[in-house]
Amino acid sequence: MIKTCIIGASGYAGADLANIIQNHPEFELAALFVSANSADAGKTLGDIHPKWFNHINLPLTPIDESNLALMAENYDVIFLATPHEASHQWMPDLTGGKAVIMDLSGAFRIKDKDVFEDFYGFAHTASDLLSQAVYGLADWHQEQIKTADLVAVPGCYPTASLTALKPLQLNNFLDSNHLPIINAVSGVSGAGRKAALGTSFTEVSLTAYGVLGHRHQPEISEYLGAPVIFTPHLGNFKRGILATITVKLQKGVTSEQISEAYEKAYANTPIVRLRNTWPKIDDVASTPFCDLFWKFDPEPGYLVVTSAIDNLLKGAASQAVQCANLRFGFESHLGLVATGITASGLEKGAVN
Repeated sequence: MIKTCIIGASGYAGADLANIIQNHPEFELAALFVSANSADAGKTLGDIHPKWFNHINLPLTPIDESNLALMAENYDVIFLATPHEASHQWMPDLTGGKAVIMDLSGAFRIKDKDVFEDFYGFAHTASDLLSQAVYGLADWHQEQIKTADLVAVPGCYPTASLTALKPLQLNNFLDSNHLPIINAVSGVSGAGRKAALGTSFTEVSLTAYGVLGHRHQPEISEYLGAPVIFTPHLGNFKRGILATITVKLQKGVTSEQISEAYEKAYANTPIVRLRNTWPKIDDVASTPFCDLFWKFDPEPGYLVVTSAIDNLLKGAASQAVQCANLRFGFESHLGLVATGITASGLEKGAVN
């Protein structure tokens, strides 16, 4: 078994990640860590997330920052479900041993240090590690992930957006004179577990935020290879993201070519389901899937694509496991979906 631990296990994404690893056929959930001053220290995951009561009984151990290098020798995989600042600070010690690092924070996603500082608010000082980090868009960067020792797991909004847009960009279908317009709505769990008035369920209605300045905009642009207009929204539901994307295509592109591009891109990727109806949040909540559907108007050349994911799973925990699967030589969907589920969405198995 591949020995794993999770740092930041008490948060929503960390807890979902622990549940996946606990049930995984090849990974051993060996330890769960929280910050040194966490109020959750000493409790079990089931104490703070009762749906896993008596299922995951490992204690939430306060991390000792002086032992990071030792941890890097004791585990095969370390998952970081930590704030960006913590991942950035700890990474030099964690990458010094045998452990492969799967970082769910944004600390190593953006390669341009100036852009990083503008959007994250602090200077990036780990230049060598930043250049080594592989972007873990698991359905697209399989070969790079297979040999990576540091994987920067994508953000939730970029995962939904890039999954929808990359088949179009790869085939040179996008009209470069018109920026893709991404309008995406996330559930309140995307703000994390810490209580705050602005993300309180009773305070949230439906509102745009981070307009023309959200940190996921440069991430989407960098890994699409084209600028975009990205507007996130906060919705009054717990989990999930629905991204509706409008693009202008090159003259002469046909509906048949669009369908072929998506089918070719995701033919061997059971995590991505090509739908025959518009997806909704309930279709993907608490699952590792990304559901896509589109409609094309050939007269003006505009295409509208909808992408639906669970922000905590495909947008975080389950994609991190996809990356770990690839890194250790397994099918990317191992432990996430049963065999027999196809990209067309015809389910012959069950979600774990």
